[in-house]
Amino acid sequence: MNILNIYFSSTGNTVKVANTIGDVLRETNHRVDTMEVTKDMNLDILPYDFIFMGSGVYEWLPGKPLVDFLTKLRRKYAENGSIKPASPKITGKKAVVYCTYGGVHTGINEAIPAVKYMGQLFDHLGFDVIAEWYIVGEYHGKLKKFSKDGRLGNIEGRPNEADLLDVAEKVRGILLSQF
Repeated sequence: MNILNIYFSSTGNTVKVANTIGDVLRETNHRVDTMEVTKDMNLDILPYDFIFMGSGVYEWLPGKPLVDFLTKLRRKYAENGSIKPASPKITGKKAVVYCTYGGVHTGINEAIPAVKYMGQLFDHLGFDVIAEWYIVGEYHGKLKKFSKDGRLGNIEGRPNEADLLDVAEKVRGILLSQF
């Protein structure tokens, strides 16, 4: 099985989750390509059978480099005919989309649009989006004060060890249920 673990992280929260996913996949003897989205990334995701994709949440969406990457892929796949009317499912193609979020104002509701946005390309291509994960992550830099004052309470240090253990268990569960 060809697995891609792709993410965007500007604060370090999402890279912790991506590294946990990659570690579990390798520990269970799966080969995985783990990579961070970059501004000029040129990658064909269609050869992959299973894709994990994650980002932090920025104004209810994934980070701009990931949005730009998804836009570029959508255009490419629409032009070459890979996106078909009615989006028929492709047997054996699966994806998990996730985000790290702080939810200072409305909690998880701020994160839902980002995960749904990421899942749309997979759905259009015919992948089965088998899970959507929402992992709490602390704020950094000028926004750090929101780690204590938001709707979610004190989220300093998150994702923490317990959060990452939960991610690891979710990956193991998916591997058991899907393969």
